[in-house]
Amino acid sequence: MGMDARRLILVSNRGPVEFVTGADGTLQSERSGGGLVTALTGLIDLVPAEWISAAIEPGDIRMAGEADGPFPIPGSGTATTGRFVVIDPEVYERYYNVVANPMLWFIQHYLWDLSNVPDIGEDELTAWQDGYLVANDLFADAVVDSLAQNPDAVVMLHDYHLYTAPMSIRAKAPEAFLHFFVHIPWPQPDYWRVLPPHIRDAVIDGLLACDVVAFHTPRYARNFLLSCEDLRGLTVDYSALTVTVGERTVAVRHYPISIDATGFTQMADSDAVRAEEAQFLRRRRRHLVVRVDRTDLSKNILRGFTAFDLFLDRHPEFLEDITFFAMLQPSRQDVPEYVEYVDRITALVSMINTKHGNTDWMPIELRFESNLPLALTAYKHFDVMIVNSIFDGMNLVAKESMLVNERDGVLILSENVGAFEEIGPYALDVNPFDIEAQAEALHLALTMPYAERRARGDAIRQVINENDIAKWLETQMTDIAELRGEAVLPPDAR
Repeated sequence: MGMDARRLILVSNRGPVEFVTGADGTLQSERSGGGLVTALTGLIDLVPAEWISAAIEPGDIRMAGEADGPFPIPGSGTATTGRFVVIDPEVYERYYNVVANPMLWFIQHYLWDLSNVPDIGEDELTAWQDGYLVANDLFADAVVDSLAQNPDAVVMLHDYHLYTAPMSIRAKAPEAFLHFFVHIPWPQPDYWRVLPPHIRDAVIDGLLACDVVAFHTPRYARNFLLSCEDLRGLTVDYSALTVTVGERTVAVRHYPISIDATGFTQMADSDAVRAEEAQFLRRRRRHLVVRVDRTDLSKNILRGFTAFDLFLDRHPEFLEDITFFAMLQPSRQDVPEYVEYVDRITALVSMINTKHGNTDWMPIELRFESNLPLALTAYKHFDVMIVNSIFDGMNLVAKESMLVNERDGVLILSENVGAFEEIGPYALDVNPFDIEAQAEALHLALTMPYAERRARGDAIRQVINENDIAKWLETQMTDIAELRGEAVLPPDAR
């Protein structure tokens, strides 16, 4: 059977839609947020799938009860269905808010201040045993259920919430083809030693129950191979990118994810964006610096603002002529570190605005909101886009913003962002901890000759258009077919 005829079973913590009960008592669907959901929504437009995810909202739980299995996903162009995994709230709390976020997320983004945190005590060990493992087994049961209807489907699991599920699936469906995509960085082996051996071993062994373990960049794939060798004592082939586990060979791959270039360009030209633009451009000063991020500790927002403060100190000729527009979407406000981070951002912006601003002009316009039409407006009109994350799996803002920018804007890009491997040569690269370098990059970007700005932007757009979301999926499907020993159809025969 060719790859195109086969369904996918997608598995991720958050699904493409969430359900709310409307005023009339009926269930209504809303599109979910988050970068992973955005990326995978592009994927289901191309291949029919059953998408398994956690029932997070009360409406999701009601939908799971009413559907008692798969349900249609409103607005999906292909024959895509959803399936909810209902998890006891206390189990979900332990799985999601104690283990996945922050424990695993902090490890994979090198965020722990190891001299002080984490303390792994009874709460954390219980959360692993009675939360993470239990939730992962529930996801695995849903996959096994789905495979019973469609045994030939390819199972694609996504992200750090689901590291132990593949082992449970493999035990009950030994012939299943399991593919796992980790969308965040994979750190070097020593950093995994933050976790007690039984937990880190279960993370790696869970992934190794798959046929393919995929990452965004060669660096993350190599770090995973190092972890298998160093922490599990396994035989690794660095040139073939494989790990030998008993009788099995696990393929380790890297596929840099991208965006739906055509769809995103059309969205940037929508009426909703034009409505925002009219207002936005009335306020625009001569120069515009932009950042659009979640208020995640990994995004390095404070150092970006500190660098802008330093830039204004050094280059007073830009005063009153420039605005730094920052649209930040509050993230994980149930985690104390994140609440404190938002407070520190607000205080720093207030200090910089008081120091440099006046009654007519504030250097930083700070918005805490999620507003896609406004974000797209900012993308179209910036002179400089800052993506200075400490570490980031990919960071699609770097690609989205450069794709639709109309002012030959310049991208300042952290060397520790997944997107750097593809578009770094055409951006102004910075070390995310080096504030001097970031202040200097701002000046360089704002004074760069027009022809160079244009050439850099065109090169980035070419990369994005050549490697869009369809190609990301296509490459993986071709590799899966080859690994299964199937004939791969040439693109024009599909």
